[in-house]
Amino acid sequence: MDSFSTVIRTASHEQHVEAETSTFMSDLLGGRLGVDAYARYTEQLWFVYKALEAGAERLASDPVAGPFIQPELYRLPALERDLAHLRGTDWQAGLTALPATQAYAARVRECAERWPGGYIAHHYTRYLGDLSGGQIIRGKAEKTWGFDRKGDGVRFYVFEGIANPAAFKRGYRELLDAVRADDLEKQRIVAECKRAFALNTAVFRALGEEFPLSA
Repeated sequence: MDSFSTVIRTASHEQHVEAETSTFMSDLLGGRLGVDAYARYTEQLWFVYKALEAGAERLASDPVAGPFIQPELYRLPALERDLAHLRGTDWQAGLTALPATQAYAARVRECAERWPGGYIAHHYTRYLGDLSGGQIIRGKAEKTWGFDRKGDGVRFYVFEGIANPAAFKRGYRELLDAVRADDLEKQRIVAECKRAFALNTAVFRALGEEFPLSA
């Protein structure tokens, strides 16, 4: 019998690959897009993490989601430093969410308010993704646009409170394996993981339409 963390990882693998290999991400990581596209992507992340972290304090005492609320994961302050670097001190004035981002953030908020199991699904797809694949994005961004190593512009990808990401991810998977949920609820959480990846891919698609490579 596979552990729950394995079931989640396997079930969402296809969507994960689809998100990672989206045209926008490929163009961005291939250095074919300007820093403006990277800044626009960072803006979209801000809306998603605001939804994710606004509900975190309240969920800290929840028996299901509570164990996952770990402040060393919080990304909002780092995102805001990056945006100030990318867009200037009045970055919030020009901030707009794409419709796909609004839909994604709304779903995260809904889960945070009403369904702790669903919140875990979004928590997992975001933070564990940032700890893993996010490091590739950071390296490419530093090289392509000349950001200081782990400095302003890429702080979102730098988890200063996590000294050993591999050990942290192991611990996180243990939390998933111990989650207080019956089999039916676990199936629902897995389905929400897939939905989270689909919402994320929709944001990439919208960004790809906004930043098409000229043929």
